[in-house]
Amino acid sequence: MTLQNILTLNCTRCAVPVQSKKRLLELICQLAANELIDSNPTDLLDSLMNREKMGSTGIGNGIAIPHGRLNNTDKAIAVFLTTEQAIDFDAIDNRPVDIFICLFVPEGNTQAHLETLQSIAKLFSDRKTAKKVRKCTNQQEMFDLIQQTA
Repeated sequence: MTLQNILTLNCTRCAVPVQSKKRLLELICQLAANELIDSNPTDLLDSLMNREKMGSTGIGNGIAIPHGRLNNTDKAIAVFLTTEQAIDFDAIDNRPVDIFICLFVPEGNTQAHLETLQSIAKLFSDRKTAKKVRKCTNQQEMFDLIQQTA
């Protein structure tokens, strides 16, 4: 499972005007719920918040990979967005975050989930990728960048 296989243009947003972690996660869940037939934003948010309680998914360098598991679907989905201003996300380097790659995966797909998280972390460990994402001015440009890079 790769990011380009589970990301859609509808789940890609550029320069979103949010100022809080909670509002950002709510927006992510709304976008994902629009793509997942049997899911609602509240259940998706619960999944993300349960994971965040175990520790922040902010991996440093202004990047976070929030993720959650779903028990009512067999479809994995990604939401990819940037924010206008970096927001506090309790990242491991204590820096604010402006790039978010969110994953929702079926409950039983643990290995695929871990492999996808690892591939995303590796993709964004190259600072050039993050720099290119931050230069994007619209969602199509961001989506195309991931399709060409991932």
